[in-house]
Amino acid sequence: SGINAECPLRPGPTVAKPFEHLPSNVVPVNYVLRLHPDLEQNTFKGQESIEVNVKESVNVIKMNSAEIEVQSAKVVINNAEVVPSNIATDANTETLTLTFGQSLPEGKGNVVLEFTGILNDKLRGFYRSAYTDNSGEKRRIAVTQFESTDARRAFPCWDEPAYKATFDVTLVAPAKCVALSNMPVVKEEIQDDLRISTYDRTPIMSTYLVAFVVGEFDYVEGRDENNVLIRVYTPLGKKEQGDFALDVAIKTLPFYAKYFEIKFPLPKLDLIAIPDFAAGAMENWGLVTYRETALLVDPLNTSSNTKQWVALVVGHELAHMWFGNLVTMQWWTHLWLNEGFASWIEYLCVDHCFPDWKIWLQYINMDFKRALQLDALDTSHPIEVPVGHPEEVDEIFDAISYCKGNSVIRMLHNWLGAEPFRKGLAHYLNKHQYKNAVTEQLWASLEELSGKPVNKVMSTWTSKMGYPMLTVSITENANGVRLNVKQQKFSATGDSGSSFEWMVPVTVITQSNSTPQKFLLDKKEDSFVLEGCKAGDWVKINPEQIGLFRVQYDEELLKRILPAIKNQTISAADRLGIQEDLFALAKAGYSNTANLLTLMGAYVNEREYVVLSSINGNLAELSSLFSHLPCSSQFKAMRRRIFSRILGEVGWEKRESDKHTDSLLRNMLIGALGKSEDKEVAEKCSELFEQHLKGDKPIPADIRSSVYLTVRQSGSEEDYAKLLSIFEKTDLHEERDRVQRVLGNGPNADLRSKTLDFSMGDKVRSNDTPFVISSCAASGADGRVQTWSFVKKNYSTFLDRFGRNMCCLYKNPFISKFN
Repeated sequence: SGINAECPLRPGPTVAKPFEHLPSNVVPVNYVLRLHPDLEQNTFKGQESIEVNVKESVNVIKMNSAEIEVQSAKVVINNAEVVPSNIATDANTETLTLTFGQSLPEGKGNVVLEFTGILNDKLRGFYRSAYTDNSGEKRRIAVTQFESTDARRAFPCWDEPAYKATFDVTLVAPAKCVALSNMPVVKEEIQDDLRISTYDRTPIMSTYLVAFVVGEFDYVEGRDENNVLIRVYTPLGKKEQGDFALDVAIKTLPFYAKYFEIKFPLPKLDLIAIPDFAAGAMENWGLVTYRETALLVDPLNTSSNTKQWVALVVGHELAHMWFGNLVTMQWWTHLWLNEGFASWIEYLCVDHCFPDWKIWLQYINMDFKRALQLDALDTSHPIEVPVGHPEEVDEIFDAISYCKGNSVIRMLHNWLGAEPFRKGLAHYLNKHQYKNAVTEQLWASLEELSGKPVNKVMSTWTSKMGYPMLTVSITENANGVRLNVKQQKFSATGDSGSSFEWMVPVTVITQSNSTPQKFLLDKKEDSFVLEGCKAGDWVKINPEQIGLFRVQYDEELLKRILPAIKNQTISAADRLGIQEDLFALAKAGYSNTANLLTLMGAYVNEREYVVLSSINGNLAELSSLFSHLPCSSQFKAMRRRIFSRILGEVGWEKRESDKHTDSLLRNMLIGALGKSEDKEVAEKCSELFEQHLKGDKPIPADIRSSVYLTVRQSGSEEDYAKLLSIFEKTDLHEERDRVQRVLGNGPNADLRSKTLDFSMGDKVRSNDTPFVISSCAASGADGRVQTWSFVKKNYSTFLDRFGRNMCCLYKNPFISKFN
């Protein structure tokens, strides 16, 4: 907790900066925008004519602008040109103010500007990137990242989501380059080695969704069943790596069109891999940008885990084409609605495309678990946070917005029923398309189509931080079986000090009645009759882990359900959930460790990947917590006992009968045993590594990351040098990612120091720096101390290099290593 308290990277109590929204007396209608980026000088020139609606007579026009030099400005209104008497920019408020010597009359007009700017290296606004092709030639790129408030770094504009407008874009670029924007090209000409591309007018949209990319790319293309042209752009020589994402997009777009009852509103959709990218991806309308590892799939060298990640990210971003782009939040306070919803429906989409992946089961151990972990902390925040100054926006782009947001949506979906929920969404999107909306308007549509008190229930989940713990027991008598439920706030410290109550949709199954029974707990405690339940039955609260809460069973109920876990008569999701809940309860002090150890014994026959992954993660957490104590070796021995036998059954080689999750299981087992210092696994990994280096037999992609990790655990300088050599020679970003995520994960302090310095060098892309640093923090207690000293020492360098992207780049990758 001491580290958390002094952490300069963790948002803490701050004094809110003064902030005022732009005046609404002049609003944009259409931007005619021409940009000419210079890829050699890292600058750009721009001209724009903004059609505006002057709602009342004014002598000042204020818009957003940052790091832009305005050369000239004028307003054309009523066929007359009016030149401002003063052009002023304010770096603190990021505004451009045009002051006129006379009042501008009401009506339509055009603000005409000429300006210049820089292609920055901060991964936001209009910025520069580059890659080296197969021949060793450097290829330069200009690309945009405008969410949340960085369109103003590319052109002066009304850079708030509520100021929607249409855009007519022209890009001037080297003739050899591809130039892309949101819409298709309608006119193109070549002048003096320059390509001048003019694009069709966009639908009405927010500035943060506008995008431009200029660079040299290959592409693959196809059309979906609604004849939408879809292209996936890759670096030169890698177009086959776009095939998988293209296939996912072709399946996904019509799935959403049917689900939302609205066809995709644009004539084309481009997905493009960008070498330097701060986030995972960005949902620019019609031109979605991705970091390479979230889009590209190499048929021979990409793991099943990465393919799954690519499918989820593609599904997430394409959901935004409707939910976020077609209907947009009024202001960033409602960000969770964008991200929470897209983070839920990406799983629905992937389950549709790849039903054998068991993606909803994996969801419980990914987003759902992350939500429960973070929202139990005293430093959490509500899903919906009032946002003032734009800098506050970056602080809420976190796992609460994404993971808790989608967990609440999933719970709501289950409570309302799949079809009423879908119809409510379609009603909401159709009613508010091309407009802005707030959370309550979604609740209103869902309430209207379901007939349930959605707003009343959901406001208890969005307005407060945290979630409940349900303490349950049963009463059995001649009148039947009653379930007794009491709620209180769950806290990771074991003492919430909160009397807040939620309206909790509770679902129950029993040994004699597998049909889910649903109740609404709308008070501190209540009891419910369990239909069809017999005396002595086991009772499972929250089947399939739908509800966002922890469950504490009394000892009798816990004892009854142990045989059902052991003989697997309850589902994998329920086996997972019971273990996760009891681990969290024991860790927080609500339950004793003896109950947890008794429960763990019931998983002796467990072979489901997600359940075993959860158990491994919890044991790894205990091992990390006690890594500085003698009992650390006992935790490692426990992991070896549990997982070595299972690896013996699964084997090292992929089998014809393997399912998708079997590949994930094999990699997890090797990694767990490697971290637990299993000698046989270490020897086998060393053997595979040497064969791989000699070119005799490549390590299968699905286990390569765990083999690299286990080899690195040895701590030898020779193996470290070999891994570095792989990093420097490969042109596959996923392979570089595998290496950089394990490079610091060894016992040698000197090699960790070398890795930390390496993370800040020019061989590591800035968006990958956190993962290299994280590998050092993951190496144990000494590594955490060493890494933390490095982070504090170099904090000012990080801040200078990344600016506001600090939150996005550093919050998740390695802060968790210190919790």
